[in-house]
Amino acid sequence: MAAGAAGSRALLALLVVGAMAAGAAGTSPDIKAHVAEDSGKLVLTCNMSGPYSTIKGHEWMHGDKVLQADETDSAFTSYTIEGKMEEHSGMYECVYKTSPEIRGQVNISVAPQVTAYKKSEHGNEGDTGVLTCKNPSFPPVTTWSWYKNGESDLQNASGRYIIKSSGNKTELRILKLNIEEDTGDYRCNAINSYGSGDATVNLRVRSRLAALWPFLGIVAEVLVLVTIIFIYEKRRKPDEVLDDDDGGSAPLKSNATNHKDKNVRQRNAN
Repeated sequence: MAAGAAGSRALLALLVVGAMAAGAAGTSPDIKAHVAEDSGKLVLTCNMSGPYSTIKGHEWMHGDKVLQADETDSAFTSYTIEGKMEEHSGMYECVYKTSPEIRGQVNISVAPQVTAYKKSEHGNEGDTGVLTCKNPSFPPVTTWSWYKNGESDLQNASGRYIIKSSGNKTELRILKLNIEEDTGDYRCNAINSYGSGDATVNLRVRSRLAALWPFLGIVAEVLVLVTIIFIYEKRRKPDEVLDDDDGGSAPLKSNATNHKDKNVRQRNAN
């Protein structure tokens, strides 16, 4: 087991894995794995010693993904990653193409890098609130805890709080949300063998009537508008009737005068 950077920085767990080399019964080659930080880069290396069969190449893998491959026969191989350890923690393998294959393992281990699924959550009064945190880094979290407003530990709180944690994820469920009691900041804390980390989620609880306020506002505006129109029409109706009567009598008088003038002209002409 080898150690990486010291001090406050995250430590590195380097596992040495050996395998039986063909043609070397009773002996196993040793692989010395190492990782170092250099100018914003991570350099992973494997160096195999002891008896082993012909090397026909190497592969560097992260999970099922092949990161790098070559066909050299060297006992030494390396892989460079751009970035910091916190950004690339996990298990990496150096694979020697021998018969059978020989694998070495390099673990980049850091304290938990906790993130909240959402930094701010909203819920309606009486509903169930769900807050979620996750840790994408390696190794997995061994202990999850939740705190409210930086003080009270919710692990042993009343039955309204349900905490479900598994590996690198934790979930806090709050039953029957209450505006006065549940609004505030919630902190999720994670611990593994390399340290601890946390994240904060702000929860806002709204009244059940909050969704109705826009609708009630529209209804009130319509009622006010209808009332104004009704009053306006009622007040102007007598004036409109009077105007209509005056308007109807004037044309009749005018027509009678016109006919009278016409008859006079016809008599004069005769």
